[in-house]
Amino acid sequence: MEIKSPKVNITEKYICTEYDNYSNRITTENNRLIVTPIRKRYFIRTERKVAKLGVMLVGWGGNNGSTFMAGILANKHYITWHNKNGKQIPNYYGSLTQASTVKIGNNEKNEEVYVPFNSLLPMANPNNLVIGGWDISKMNLADAMDRAQVLDHDLKEKLRPYMKDLVPLPSVYYPEFIAKNQAERADNILAGNKLDNLVWIRNDIRNFKKSNNLEKVIILWTANTERFCDVREGINDTSDNLMKAIFGKDNKEISPSTIFAVASILEGCSYINGSPQNTFVPGVIELAEKHKVFIAGDDLKTGQTKLKSVLVDFLISAGIKPESIVSYNFLGNNDGKNLSEHSQFKSKEITKSNVIQDMVKSNQILYEKDESPDHCVDIKYIPYVGDSKRAIDEYTSRIFLNGHNTMIIHNTCEDSLLAAPLILDLIIFTELLERISFSSYRGHPYNESMNPILGILSYWLKAPLVPKNTPIINSLFKQREAITNLLRICRGLKPENYMGLQYKI
Repeated sequence: MEIKSPKVNITEKYICTEYDNYSNRITTENNRLIVTPIRKRYFIRTERKVAKLGVMLVGWGGNNGSTFMAGILANKHYITWHNKNGKQIPNYYGSLTQASTVKIGNNEKNEEVYVPFNSLLPMANPNNLVIGGWDISKMNLADAMDRAQVLDHDLKEKLRPYMKDLVPLPSVYYPEFIAKNQAERADNILAGNKLDNLVWIRNDIRNFKKSNNLEKVIILWTANTERFCDVREGINDTSDNLMKAIFGKDNKEISPSTIFAVASILEGCSYINGSPQNTFVPGVIELAEKHKVFIAGDDLKTGQTKLKSVLVDFLISAGIKPESIVSYNFLGNNDGKNLSEHSQFKSKEITKSNVIQDMVKSNQILYEKDESPDHCVDIKYIPYVGDSKRAIDEYTSRIFLNGHNTMIIHNTCEDSLLAAPLILDLIIFTELLERISFSSYRGHPYNESMNPILGILSYWLKAPLVPKNTPIINSLFKQREAITNLLRICRGLKPENYMGLQYKI
């Protein structure tokens, strides 16, 4: 897409733009709010060349990993198949980068003009990704796809020749971090202590990158939910202590996901946590900041939580007061089996429960200080439903003159089919962010990058990890606009505000 503007300079290598960011500083004086507008100019450079990109999934042989792999191959080779509804054609529906659009303005007829999300800036093509990864199960990807019971039989049969020779690398397995019922799958595990595991994983990343002639590798955890780690002084509270603990013996609170995160950071590879555990203990965050390597988390936002982040935002923004939110989940895949144990469920409960807090705090008319709706999340393992998760929500709100309104929503979530496109988006957008740099002054080097903690990816994640002293935003609309406005300003376009003042006067 061609953009002509005095504030856009497009060369063979870069797209360079400048942007004036306006914000308000709020202070209090004699019980009055003093609002001071602030303007800061940014000079932004986006590298146009998309790197040859590799993806390594932790949990490659699980439901999400095998479904993601199958989806990429089906689209890459344009594999069609039949089910009871007739001929089916592969697509990337559910992916923001591949199946969504961005408004860029109005044409001469005052019609809104939308362009594909991935046309604003150069982005990686999903069909060109080189994919590998680890799993505690040595089952090949074709059999793992069968085990997952996600896809139509005809599609699985057509994909089998492409997937039968794909076997995950041995993974890290510490039984105390996942449910005991996962032990029967653990036949592909690394021996040795935690330092040995760290060294081995680092070598896996290097070998994968070298053997496939890759320029970048991004690591994403989509394996089982772990229990929460205790953050302990002298163990995982700082990066130095974390490394000493890995080298030492007192390291029981260092989880498999932390080993993968540390290995990725030391290899200069962005790391994304797609599950709810607290992989990013203070020591890991400090290590990422020290090495200036991107990290993002936590927990893929697929069905129930995504809907909640829309509905609660709508209710509170409309001046309606949610007082009780009760959520039930019935899940029958291996994720549900793992979550059937209490310590793993607690990790999930935390990420699913915190999604409403920023929206509640935004309205001090409805909620007094420290007041919050009664909010309960329950997850039950029901093998019969398989990957087709049932989510039932009851929202009871106080309305005009203290009346009540209750909404009950039943949501059937094809869990892995919703998760796979989110994995794709997180990978593609992270690679793009690695190519964006900033300068504070015209003509100065572009030596600033995004903060290593990629809060901008919160649209895809249940419990967004954000930099220190950064507000957490869970409203889905705000999260999406943050992403699309970043694309706009990197392409020399103004952020969208939907006011349309030119049509109202």
